[in-house]
Amino acid sequence: MLTYLRRSLLLALVLIAVLGFAYGLAGTGVAQALFSYQANGSITKHGSALIGQNWNGYSTTKILDPQWFHGRPDPDNPLLANGKPGESGSANLGPRSTVLLQDVKALVKAWHAVGVTPTTDLVTTSGSGVDPDITPQDALVQIPMVSKATGVAPSRLRALIARETQGPELGFLGSPVVNVLALNEALAKLR
Repeated sequence: MLTYLRRSLLLALVLIAVLGFAYGLAGTGVAQALFSYQANGSITKHGSALIGQNWNGYSTTKILDPQWFHGRPDPDNPLLANGKPGESGSANLGPRSTVLLQDVKALVKAWHAVGVTPTTDLVTTSGSGVDPDITPQDALVQIPMVSKATGVAPSRLRALIARETQGPELGFLGSPVVNVLALNEALAKLR
């Protein structure tokens, strides 16, 4: 009986070592070797391409910096770019919420102040609160603001948006999108 117990323990230790450690390390090694950009969180010089964030840093005073393109607002506090890292999730404000209505009206006013007639997406939050993408239309309506603030011709900005637009997945799933971080990185290189 002691022999069976030793064999069982030895087999359990071998399986833990092989399946628990070696398999995990092999998977990590393959991911790092073949897909290091994705395995490391799609991090660029200015942040993650998978998480919506402010390009101009976390400002507690400025809702919109007219020199850059902007994504959807922060659900935690859409009127401030407070940028509390690690927080995500929707604000859970329903369609009859007076807070939601006030926030949207204030955002529309802020967009108008910088010369933009905002789309619905630019004044409402996404379900996750960390959506990194906007529609090409969301980017196009921001061209007058960015052009005026940077001096870059609107035609060059339209070409930049067209170049940074990603088509639907597999050619037919979803809608075309523009990653705001990638768009702003390309704009920084253009300037």
